[in-house]
Amino acid sequence: MDSSAVAVAAPLLEAGGKEMRHLGRTAHNMSSSSLRKKSDTSLVRKVPCAALRGFLSTLQEVLFGTKLFVLFPAVLLAVVARYMRFGQVWLFVLSLIGLIPLAERLSFLTEQIAFYTGPTVGGLLNATFGNVTEVIIALFALREGKITVVKCSLLGSILSNLLLVLGTSLFFGGLANLGVEQPYDRKQADVSTGLLILGVLCQSMPLMLRYAVSAGEHAVNSDDSGLVLSRACSVLMILAYGAYLYFQLKTHRQLFEPQEVEDDGDDLVSEDEAVLGFTSAMVWLAVMTVITALLSEYVVSTIEAASESWELSVSFISIILIPIVGNAAEHAGAIIFAFKNKLDITLGVSLGSATQISMFVVPLSVLVAWVMGVPMDLDFNLLETGSLFLAILVTSFTLQDGSSHYLKGLLLLLCYAVIGVCFFVLRRRSADGSN
Repeated sequence: MDSSAVAVAAPLLEAGGKEMRHLGRTAHNMSSSSLRKKSDTSLVRKVPCAALRGFLSTLQEVLFGTKLFVLFPAVLLAVVARYMRFGQVWLFVLSLIGLIPLAERLSFLTEQIAFYTGPTVGGLLNATFGNVTEVIIALFALREGKITVVKCSLLGSILSNLLLVLGTSLFFGGLANLGVEQPYDRKQADVSTGLLILGVLCQSMPLMLRYAVSAGEHAVNSDDSGLVLSRACSVLMILAYGAYLYFQLKTHRQLFEPQEVEDDGDDLVSEDEAVLGFTSAMVWLAVMTVITALLSEYVVSTIEAASESWELSVSFISIILIPIVGNAAEHAGAIIFAFKNKLDITLGVSLGSATQISMFVVPLSVLVAWVMGVPMDLDFNLLETGSLFLAILVTSFTLQDGSSHYLKGLLLLLCYAVIGVCFFVLRRRSADGSN
């Protein structure tokens, strides 16, 4: 091949390679990458043993390749507090703090694996591990029969993504970009809000069935008809989520590709190539998942003690506190990109996470509870379901025109504050004994 042909082909190959590298990236990846930083490997390079040098380099990348590395000591302190019996409230607080960097590292490791598996499998991995913290907390709560904790924590995650994360992002992003147009792609928002409406419809049907039967308007064949209806709706919700993944990863991938972000001169890492090997990423993913499961078990087992000590209901802690702390890393990334006027990434994080929890994690919890013999249904009670429906409605109206400003964010934040105050004053005791 002559020099002129090489000159013509080189930029095309570079552009194609760049396109292939970004095909597997999602808004969640872009959000988490905003919290990553370059690791200083000068000391590691001086280690004479190659095997030890490789291990230390990987360890440094996993533990110190994030701006949240200062929170990792909370993981060790939580384990110490558990075995030294420092008190259940301390264990609850330290476990929640420890979950913050773990959630960000899980996102990092799944992205590293996606470099070797391709965009489709990488997208499925991101869909599976995108809200792994909520899934693990739900599983441990189900094992202990704490159905209220499961429902409230999942409801709180949806509400925090729709109102708190999106509201904060639009508010501060609007203030930081006054006088500048803040557009976003409505197509992605329309798909997510449509799925969220389907999810709240499925959650409303068991609730309406219960009230219709109790009012004497209708009769059912058995006392567990609401539970049967919930399980049937859960299967349909998971099928709908599978169709959504096929839509997102195959037929309409271009709608969900994140915006390119210019290098602004900070110490962010380049995401164009993997920094970990496939085996190392898999091993560390397993290790981080186990540690996340351990801290999640601590959170579930100590939530009642924290409730009594702080004189707060379990519902308030599950709906407000746990989602805020558990998703803090992802939320911070969404806000950072709103400052940069990259609202498609912000919407991808908040709406994408809310959609995944509503259409996948919630029905999965119902089906897993069925296997475990736990009678969990989709009846989240009137106050909870009404709050979710109104939150989806407000979010849908807020995003209908394709542009943003700070007042939209303020309205979403005020809606979240109203719901938070409502659950703060709530002191109702649930069927399984939790407040």
